[in-house]
Amino acid sequence: MAIGVIATITVQEGKCAAFEKAFLALAEQVRANESGNIFYILHRSKSDPLVYKVLEQYHSEADLAAHGKTEYFHAANQLLATMVAAAPHVEVLDTI
Repeated sequence: MAIGVIATITVQEGKCAAFEKAFLALAEQVRANESGNIFYILHRSKSDPLVYKVLEQYHSEADLAAHGKTEYFHAANQLLATMVAAAPHVEVLDTI
């Protein structure tokens, strides 16, 4: 069964452009290197431009776990952590 993820991230004022650039570089790496990833897409809230939602889907829990272990994911998270206002809220979902 496929696994979905919704991550809600609030970015610090003035850091949205840098956040988007860094995140889109990460997304490119995910799409190029993770055959278990179905989609990995960043969205910005229309009601609060500091809030982003990352929608992700993987073929399996093992694919999601592998994603979290990649070097580029860890490197991107270190950079992105300097731009966020708080820890992201991550919800993992079973696909129906």
